[in-house]
Amino acid sequence: MATAGDQGCATPGCTNAITKPLACPKCMQHGLRNVFCGQACFKANYAQHKQIHAILAQMGGGGGHRKTPPGGIVCPVDAPRELKESLPGWATGYTFSGDLRPAMMSPKREVTNPKVKKPDYADDADGVAHSEQRDKRTNNNIRVYGPDELEGECNLRYACAMGREVLDEGGKALRVGVTTDEIDRVVHEACMERDCYPSPLNYYNFPKSVCTSVNEVICHGIPDFREVQDGDIVNIDVTTYSRGGYHGDLNETFCVGNVDADGRRVVQTAFECLQSALAMVKPGTLYRDLGSTIHRVAAANKCSVVRTYCGHGIGSLFHTAPNVPHYHKNKAKGVMREGHVFTVEPMINLGGYDDLTWGDNWTAVTRDGKRSAQFEHTVLVTKDGCEILTARENEPVMRWDLDLVQR
Repeated sequence: MATAGDQGCATPGCTNAITKPLACPKCMQHGLRNVFCGQACFKANYAQHKQIHAILAQMGGGGGHRKTPPGGIVCPVDAPRELKESLPGWATGYTFSGDLRPAMMSPKREVTNPKVKKPDYADDADGVAHSEQRDKRTNNNIRVYGPDELEGECNLRYACAMGREVLDEGGKALRVGVTTDEIDRVVHEACMERDCYPSPLNYYNFPKSVCTSVNEVICHGIPDFREVQDGDIVNIDVTTYSRGGYHGDLNETFCVGNVDADGRRVVQTAFECLQSALAMVKPGTLYRDLGSTIHRVAAANKCSVVRTYCGHGIGSLFHTAPNVPHYHKNKAKGVMREGHVFTVEPMINLGGYDDLTWGDNWTAVTRDGKRSAQFEHTVLVTKDGCEILTARENEPVMRWDLDLVQR
């Protein structure tokens, strides 16, 4: 599951470099990080900027935050098909960038296994990850994981292995005519069977146990009752949280039925972008340098790289340092060291890199409506390279095979 990437100054037209970002405290209360290049810029623009606060208050829905999905989106599993496939309330009159349309979704699934350890946000009314918030306030370092955290029962390596098994189960269920809600059910039950919590569930009020991103959806698509169509490309993004208190995060994009040449091209390009980036992972590599390699691969295949969302540190926290942008000329900080654990998850578009967020407050789509694809792994920096903790069975180094993603 991606996290938001680097930002420029929030003052319209400002091109100053941000060396010591100043975050608007009011926006932070709403879960939004708007940064300015300095105090002078913040003061000069505040009269205009504070209009955002009123909008955020309205979006919050009486105490919620900007990520809380709106009402009118849920119906019973046994509801008539016509109701299940109807537009949710927010989508009526909404201007969509592409052809995809949302449907209603089922109620949030319950954690039925008493052995499952829950992260701190699981039962929080607003889904706030308080441990992550504390980490952002107090920690600027990239955590180094040692043998005690990597090895043993329900450790970090185990969490990643369980994530791989769960994604494989979700991928097996994908076919023409299945709903992404059904994929969510399969993933949720696979997590319960493995004593794992599905990390996306209630994370800042995300309502489902997996992200399913179809066609022009870049990331964070919410599973619903829409049936997958012949020719769709579908990304399944799984994160599992083990009883030992560790997250493992990965995703793959699948080709469903008869996908056209452009669809296959963007899927393979996304795979090769990740493949090329992981080949660079070793002690001493600058995190910012991954973006240049990803950009070259994408550009060579006439694709673009999404800038808004990036990879992230992971382990005992779902999202933490470092930020791992996927585009070239980024300003990410940090040098890879043995023991660092993070995700790389480039989102690759057939058209431009600009994105929009649907009115459900989660689903990120391409601004031009063209398709997007993504692959993701959680990796560990080793003494002389990296270990893909979420690798496919018998595939320690990524290898492209269309048959493995064809459904």
